[in-house]
Amino acid sequence: MSSIGRLAVGISGASGTVYGVRLLEVLRDAGIETHLILTTAAEEVARRELDQTPDQIRALGTYVYADDDMAAPLASGSFPVDGMVIVPCSIKSLSAVANSYCDSLLVRAADVNLKEGRPLILVVRETPLHLGHLRLMERAAEQGAVILPPMPAFYHRPTSIQDLVDQTVGKILDRLGVPHDLYRRWRG
Repeated sequence: MSSIGRLAVGISGASGTVYGVRLLEVLRDAGIETHLILTTAAEEVARRELDQTPDQIRALGTYVYADDDMAAPLASGSFPVDGMVIVPCSIKSLSAVANSYCDSLLVRAADVNLKEGRPLILVVRETPLHLGHLRLMERAAEQGAVILPPMPAFYHRPTSIQDLVDQTVGKILDRLGVPHDLYRRWRG
């Protein structure tokens, strides 16, 4: 049984919208309340990468907020959530989080989670990385964020893209303490 009951999920404009969509599906199936922020850039990327419209993605969230809605509940530390995941997390979003540049609900909600000592997982999606990217990750980690790039493992013998996506989503769930059976664990 998970202690997670309410989770903020942000989908930014990096490639890899499939990770955010899959996380929302798994959380919905686990009965976990989600508060979704889908950025405008994420909508455009989703149109290019998936066979789902932004409206279909929004339908996966329990509650959905516009990224410019700075009066949304997620903008305040007095609104309790059990953590937040930005998946995928663009370098632009990483930079804003690392520098507390709260010009959008996505970044404000992330900042609130950090200031309240709640888990914040950033699924940073970029490669290769230059020193500036690495320093942003270091800065965000120093503030309490977990940096969880989607790095595929192969010990579970994936046979599809879905297997690779599920392994990353499973790693996110592991950090949150949400039980799952999305991939076969290493047994030595």
